[in-house]
Amino acid sequence: MNSSLTLSRRGRARLAAALALCIALPSQADSVTDWNALASGPTVVPRFGGPQQQTRAMAIVSLSVHDALNSIQSRYNTYRPVASAPGNASPDAAVAAANRTALLAMIDALPTAPTPAEAAARANAIIAINAMYDAAIGPGAPDALEAAGIAAGESAAETILALRYADNGAGGLAPTDGSGTPNLPVYALPASVGVHQATPAPEFPTSTTPQFMGWAFVTPFAVNSAAQFHQPPAAILKVKGAKYASEYNLVKSIGDARVRGAQPNSPQTDIARFWPGGGLDWNGNARIIASTRGLDRWQHARLFALVNMATADALITNMADKYQYNFWRPVTAIRWPDDGNPFTRSDATWRPFLQTPPYPDYPCASTSMTGAAAQMLRRYFRSDALAFSRTVSAPVAPLPPPLVDLPVKTITRGYPSLSTAEHEQAMGRVYSGIHFTEACLAGLKAGNKVADWVFARQLQAK
Repeated sequence: MNSSLTLSRRGRARLAAALALCIALPSQADSVTDWNALASGPTVVPRFGGPQQQTRAMAIVSLSVHDALNSIQSRYNTYRPVASAPGNASPDAAVAAANRTALLAMIDALPTAPTPAEAAARANAIIAINAMYDAAIGPGAPDALEAAGIAAGESAAETILALRYADNGAGGLAPTDGSGTPNLPVYALPASVGVHQATPAPEFPTSTTPQFMGWAFVTPFAVNSAAQFHQPPAAILKVKGAKYASEYNLVKSIGDARVRGAQPNSPQTDIARFWPGGGLDWNGNARIIASTRGLDRWQHARLFALVNMATADALITNMADKYQYNFWRPVTAIRWPDDGNPFTRSDATWRPFLQTPPYPDYPCASTSMTGAAAQMLRRYFRSDALAFSRTVSAPVAPLPPPLVDLPVKTITRGYPSLSTAEHEQAMGRVYSGIHFTEACLAGLKAGNKVADWVFARQLQAK
């Protein structure tokens, strides 16, 4: 590792203490939840790319932690066979080593940083990971029990990494699971009624070119294939039909940037901003929900491994469906001069409240992820009535002139159940102007099915 990216051990330990004050941890935290907060937080996980790449990285690191702990005390079936570690090996050292080994290897395997800012962000992530590791192991050489725990963590992480990486011939790793070419093949469908196209500029800084077409070919973690939970055709795909017209007119009316900008403090505007502003961090939501339930490290590790496997596989499934249907987004649909439906009226100046993601509409990716995470939490805790609340800092929301951009806003939302949260998140995409309703509901269904499959077959209690 580049020595310019490291601090002294004492300096890293001080940084770890400072990070602990910045990361919002649940009231009943342990080494598993602490590391999960760092790995899934703003310093580390964005380094891997978009939501698809982030869920893959979190699945790898969470499985590494789970298998490391179960090599010390075998309470759950491991994801892959692991050598038994001494029963008195340090669990906290194993957790630290599994996280550090997996995270640093994946960061090192990333393509060259596209900008100096991203290079600096990667360096900061490495420093934060090393700082937390040093704080976990403590000063001086590790004792025998720590050394055994470190060996267990490193071995488990290396086993998981070997499933998805190989030596690149230059002393580093290269992905072998299809994740290294997320945008191949290149999307090239010509403009036509109902067909997804790049989101137009200059309403937002740049147009969004279709991306992640190749994610359908990434090896899933648990499901058999990306097509296993294929969603059937939706009524909205019939552009001349009544269902399409109804959903077209709904998103046109409530997802308009001018409407949302004129109602900056309405529940609909807050909901639209809350979820992309932090509510979609389902690792954080899981930590909040689990914080009062008396789980130990093994139970936390199993929970995070299951949630992250399900969300990763849900997004692989989702990309396969999106690029089968290639259905257009509201911004393209509403600006289209004449779609042939007598009950829709185009608006060449219409703009969604939030920027459209760079892939087709049907089914929705974010609700696929939410559906997978929420269903896994339901299965794990055997209840839908898992109340939780979350506070996020929603970023600036750009608005078209003459409206003034909405400033950063602290938004708190609370939910009596996971179902309530799921359906609010689905409607949030419609309030944002970036999805048709049926696409959002289809995403929830697909995510639920993926989670059911994963929960029934992975990491079972012995």
